[in-house]
Amino acid sequence: MKVLDSVRVLEIGGLGPGPFCAMHLADLGADVISVVREAKGKTPTGPLLNRGKRSVFADLKTEEGRQLVLALVAEADALIEGMRPGVMERLGLGPDECLRVNPRLVYGRMTGWGQSGPLAPRAGHDTNYAAVSGALWGCGPVDARPVSPFAVLGDIGGGALYLMTGLLSGIVQTRATGRGTVVDAAIVDGSAHMLNLMLSARQNGVVADTRGQSVHDSAPFYDTYVCADGEHITIGALEPQFYSLLLDTLGLVAHPDFGGAQWDKAAWPVRRARLAALFLTQPRAHWQALLEPTDACFGAVLSPLEAAQHPHMRARGVYSEHQGVLQAAPAPRFDGAAYAPADACLPGAHTQAIMQGLEQAGAQAVWRQRRAP
Repeated sequence: MKVLDSVRVLEIGGLGPGPFCAMHLADLGADVISVVREAKGKTPTGPLLNRGKRSVFADLKTEEGRQLVLALVAEADALIEGMRPGVMERLGLGPDECLRVNPRLVYGRMTGWGQSGPLAPRAGHDTNYAAVSGALWGCGPVDARPVSPFAVLGDIGGGALYLMTGLLSGIVQTRATGRGTVVDAAIVDGSAHMLNLMLSARQNGVVADTRGQSVHDSAPFYDTYVCADGEHITIGALEPQFYSLLLDTLGLVAHPDFGGAQWDKAAWPVRRARLAALFLTQPRAHWQALLEPTDACFGAVLSPLEAAQHPHMRARGVYSEHQGVLQAAPAPRFDGAAYAPADACLPGAHTQAIMQGLEQAGAQAVWRQRRAP
């Protein structure tokens, strides 16, 4: 048994955050049926995002495809769609039509710009939404261009995870009231909402309104450094006890450059230069061996392939090779255990079985109706 075993989700196949959200729900036990259109050639993502799902082919521009979706909607707790605003309505599969078939449905809409506003009808991608929301602004030092990790900041952080929050919240409400709802999950909304911790720090002066003036992009004790082998490490010793431990472990307690207060910003450039020079004297593995066993708030910058081999990640079973693909295990954990990754299906792999199931359900409904007094 998994925590979402009682949830059935219908996914209108798309790209990026919608399929990721559906995979996440499937990871936690939801029965996810993905409706996809037969396509030739490569797609931007592989079949990993199909893990744990069932998949059926349907052309939504045909009446047959529309009726298939509505038949699946009738049995679903939630629907995920990632079309531009108005597309599902033009297909006859908008919220009004679907909620008419299933008044308890939670209809999840995943877009970059949202269902309303001047940019709502415009195209875009992860980096555009993160930029306009304000989330991309602080992703990089002042002397470099802002860069965010592929799809993480917008599509996943501000998009898929907020859509999942909305869907599960809607399901809780529906099970209490019997009424469905429509979730407008816009990446710009979620990405902006994630900034509230930063905006709270701004009130205390920890985050400035100018790049290169905040703790995360100017403090020597909260920075990324290059090592002798060209690899990188991170330091995050914000609290005074961790800062003192960092200096002690590096043999810098008595160094004149570090004699003043930790938060003396005038001394930060000199201290950063000193730390940068020190970390350049040894390879990353040296600093890992020295600092990882301490509370100096240290982390080596690892690629996903390297992270899969890190002792901590291996001990927790975070990464694995499943179906020949490196992937991360479902998260979070429940009662101390992580769920194992399910197999990923090929697009349309369950078309025949799902169609037969719908036909049988329809025949049974007719039989029950005829048997009724």
